[in-house]
Amino acid sequence: MSIGSVLDQLRGEFPDVTISKIRFLESEGLITPERSPSGYRRFSRADCERLRFVLTAQRDRYLPLKVIKEQLEEIDRGAASEAQPGTRLLSSAKNWVAPATDFSHNGGGRLSRDTLIERTGVDAAFVTELCDNGLLVAGARGFFDEDAVRLVTAAAALANFGVQARHLRAFKVSADREAGLVAQIASPIAKGKGTGARDRAEEMVREIAALSVTLHTQLVKQAVREVLD
Repeated sequence: MSIGSVLDQLRGEFPDVTISKIRFLESEGLITPERSPSGYRRFSRADCERLRFVLTAQRDRYLPLKVIKEQLEEIDRGAASEAQPGTRLLSSAKNWVAPATDFSHNGGGRLSRDTLIERTGVDAAFVTELCDNGLLVAGARGFFDEDAVRLVTAAAALANFGVQARHLRAFKVSADREAGLVAQIASPIAKGKGTGARDRAEEMVREIAALSVTLHTQLVKQAVREVLD
């Protein structure tokens, strides 16, 4: 397939994917399409599935490319006889690879409020409370995505311990501050004139976000140990 044909296949599931993005992923070593004698890229079905793996991991798991690349290398070593590095191969990777079900397409960013309530098992009042406190935000057209399902599920679990939505505002304030810091770092790169500048900036954001989550986790663990002591 040509790069245009691959783009047509992926856009239904990944509306934001572009030819520039695919070229960027190639430059980072995530895919290695063959070249025709005239120099044009020629993608196999395996290349297309590999792209789908990468884009899904970025969208649903917010993983930085270097982590995704490690996963693909592990898959290549452990499942070299498989024809495609798609979701069938996820079970061959290490424990930190998400189960195949996490990579399936379950409506993406088109979850209605009623569907969100049904998926999470909470009542409408709880969703309203999360929205009123700025913790849950619908998209431009009023739909929610899979991240909203995870957020509501986590908030509902905390509510079982007596942690109310108003108590969670501190998490939102902290997240906004971290996002602002990340934006300051990545913005100059995104505005660069070179090819793939925005993709490099997005990748930097993912990496910083992953490190931020790790740091936050360790700080909470440290603080909890002090409380228990």
